[in-house]
Amino acid sequence: MSGQRAADARWHDHLMLLGRFIRSPRTIGAVAPSSRRLAERMVDGLDWASARCVAELGPGTGVVTGAIARRLAPGARCLAVDRDAAFVSRLAARWPQVECVGDGAEALAALGTARGLLPFDHIVSGLPFASLPVETTGRILDAVRDTLRVGGTFTTFQYVHALRFRSASAFRETMTHRLGEAPARSVVVGNLPPAVVLRWRRVR
Repeated sequence: MSGQRAADARWHDHLMLLGRFIRSPRTIGAVAPSSRRLAERMVDGLDWASARCVAELGPGTGVVTGAIARRLAPGARCLAVDRDAAFVSRLAARWPQVECVGDGAEALAALGTARGLLPFDHIVSGLPFASLPVETTGRILDAVRDTLRVGGTFTTFQYVHALRFRSASAFRETMTHRLGEAPARSVVVGNLPPAVVLRWRRVR
């Protein structure tokens, strides 16, 4: 993709995400796409050589999806799940090797079972868990626990300014309880706003 076409695509993604944020701020959770630096940090350090099945929850405009697609080993599969049909169509056109599905993340177990993808080696998510309804977050985290293999990883991020929010802390505590281990943390300054990448490994 040429420099101008890439710039046009990024601007289109920004406007697309901003429009959806204005309509549904609780489910979108961001006014701009994640930076390339944040996307790379989300997937760096994972064992891509042996990963056979990967899931992405809430891919949005696909910044992280692209980072995943570039790392998939031959024969490996990736399932990207997003409620927004426009995002799903855009992702499918950009990365045909990724299985893009329009559904809620809480349906991950059923979707993975139907496609013969379980258990997942890695699950990556850009969902705004701290702003989602508590019941919805609980169902999604149950689905993550139930579909992730022991030794597999779950990676997400929270914005630095929101780390101390009660909902953000509750999310981290809940995920740690479900997977059995506290997350590793990595700060990404090169994002608007700065973010902390959180990675859990399922130990039970």
